[in-house]
Amino acid sequence: MSIRLRLTLLYSSILTLTLIIFGVALYSIQSQDTLNSLKRDLIMSSEKLVEATRRTESAPPPQDILNRDPPPPKSFNEFSSEQAFQALREREIVRVLDENGNLIASPFGRVEDALSLSEDGLAALQIQQDWWESNIVSGENMLIYSRPIVRDGQTIFIVQVARALTERDRTLKSLVATLGVAGVLTILGAFGAGWVLSGLTLQPVHRITQTAQEIGDERDFSRRVAYIGPQDEVGQLANTFNQMLTRLQDAYQKVEHSLKMQRNFLADVSHELRTPITTLRGNLGLLHLNPPAPHEEQADILADMVDESDRLIRLVNDLLMLASADAGRSLAKDPLKIQPVLEETIRQSHQLDTKRQISLDIPPGINVLGDQDAFKQVMLILLDNALKHTDGVIDVKADWSGTQVEIHVQDHGHGIPQDQLEHIFDRFYRGDDSSIAPGFGLGLPIAKALVESMGGTITIESILGKGSIVTLRFPAASTK
Repeated sequence: MSIRLRLTLLYSSILTLTLIIFGVALYSIQSQDTLNSLKRDLIMSSEKLVEATRRTESAPPPQDILNRDPPPPKSFNEFSSEQAFQALREREIVRVLDENGNLIASPFGRVEDALSLSEDGLAALQIQQDWWESNIVSGENMLIYSRPIVRDGQTIFIVQVARALTERDRTLKSLVATLGVAGVLTILGAFGAGWVLSGLTLQPVHRITQTAQEIGDERDFSRRVAYIGPQDEVGQLANTFNQMLTRLQDAYQKVEHSLKMQRNFLADVSHELRTPITTLRGNLGLLHLNPPAPHEEQADILADMVDESDRLIRLVNDLLMLASADAGRSLAKDPLKIQPVLEETIRQSHQLDTKRQISLDIPPGINVLGDQDAFKQVMLILLDNALKHTDGVIDVKADWSGTQVEIHVQDHGHGIPQDQLEHIFDRFYRGDDSSIAPGFGLGLPIAKALVESMGGTITIESILGKGSIVTLRFPAASTK
């Protein structure tokens, strides 16, 4: 069952229950109100009749004990000349009984004119209490009000006033029919309106479902749900879905980029490994020549094999370090005094090119949270890159920046073009001078991975013709 149908049925069920409760309440109120109105009319009519009866006779004629049958009833003309009996309205049914409930007066003085009176009613009247009851009289449902006439503490007469309930019952039946027809028409109309409104309300949800299906089929995360309307629950759902699509698109693009980088990485690794291995295999073939190569040539071949083996070892070590960083290896974040580490790193780097000048500007007492070996490895990579790719002085500066410590490695070389700068941390990426400067293009990616593993950041800025600045930021440690 669809949500649209469930909502419509729920709405219609609530409306049906409401209409039933309203109809029952209205019927009960109308029924009780009309009954109370009839009772008031009968009570008012009985007042005059009671007074007229009291003035008619002091007491009913005595009844012969041996003759158990009561005397025949009198007509009202014979019973009393009071105006209350002579001017009765047509719809009023009046009877006068003795204290035992026997009919003693009616409009025509007939025995069959007697109205019903139950034993409980007679007992209540004899103890001077009014009595109400309804019964079928001459094929009509009657409301009968019986009232005792008391004199000297004794019940001497009983006056009965009755009125037919036919008109009231007909009115109530008409009310029930009207409420039933109106209720059915209202429910049918409400069902149709609810079906249309729920369809309009759920239309954005349908569009979301359709969009999700199309995105799943086409894998197009750039699609969005077009929603124009109030920011209610449905509007919030559409906005949330669009935000989720934005995040999915970003994640999908990152995954695509990562897969592309992995494919390029494997291709580059294969290429870099194939070159030294091919060289080693070729040199081994030369050593197996028969007749063998001259001794001097064999010495060159062995030297070449040693160089290629060293190159292969460096490449494997770099790959292992990069793989370790990618695996999320947790590095220590201990307080580290960076001044002695920087001084040692600069001294070791200076040995690579004794003619180059590397300056250090650092205030005393600067500590960071990090791993000493990883920090030293990062600085060696940055200084090695600066020595390989630039000429002139290299400046290393460190200082506090709020709760962080910033370390700048600045060279004064030719700078890096903007189109190359955005790929500078990509693996195996080498700029235009790749044919001149040695290396595999893994230094900066390794440095970035190590810095981020220590909770820091690394950025690079470059201006053509002026040089480049690499900035490291690490959490500052307390100086104790």
